[in-house]
Amino acid sequence: MEAERETRRESALRWAFPRTVPVMVGYLVLGTAYGILMKVNGFGFWWAAAMSIFVYAGSLQYVGITFLASAVHPAYAFLMTLMINARHLFYGISMLGKYSGIKAVKPYLIFGLTDETFSVVCGEEPPEGVDREKAYFWITFLDQLYWLAGSVLGVMLGSLIAFDTTGMDFALTALFVVIFVEQWESQRDHRPAIAGVAASVICLEVFGSDNFIIPAMTLILAAAGGLYFMETSREEKRNERRDG
Repeated sequence: MEAERETRRESALRWAFPRTVPVMVGYLVLGTAYGILMKVNGFGFWWAAAMSIFVYAGSLQYVGITFLASAVHPAYAFLMTLMINARHLFYGISMLGKYSGIKAVKPYLIFGLTDETFSVVCGEEPPEGVDREKAYFWITFLDQLYWLAGSVLGVMLGSLIAFDTTGMDFALTALFVVIFVEQWESQRDHRPAIAGVAASVICLEVFGSDNFIIPAMTLILAAAGGLYFMETSREEKRNERRDG
């Protein structure tokens, strides 16, 4: 029995690892850039490692460098964190089905749900014989491990190499663009993507670059919900005509 559980654990890891390789490539680069920026701003190994373990929020960690260096007010930091990470509220709603029935590691899966992990988990379904809970755990854990490794590597490089870091934080934006393009090419229905871009542009124009994230996410959720209910209604009508 113990040997069978060990085999299933190894099977989940073997299944999960190849699916995280694209994230590994991106996170090692992004994490290294983050670690270098941390070092340049006067924060060493333990600061970078602790942020990547306990905060682990990509874009927020980049902004967090400014928070730490400028000693901003905690209330301001809280509000900025809420706005930057508001999208995770909607990620969580869409993951209710994927994570249903998972108990032991669900808190960690919630904590570790980054944009890239969300993309991998949404696009992959463990085959029969692979433990679903362990598969999702390994995807989440490996992704965080890549980010942590990149952060530590960046601090080490930042101690050895002196160069201009202007524009380095754009690496995260570049990764988001790549993920968007991959999702666009892999999906036939582009209406959700178009709705998301349109909602973001409209809210950017209306609310400005400092306040558009939460309104944009709300509008995107409304648009996605509308598209879902429209598609569900059409499917029900098709089933009724077929049954009739």
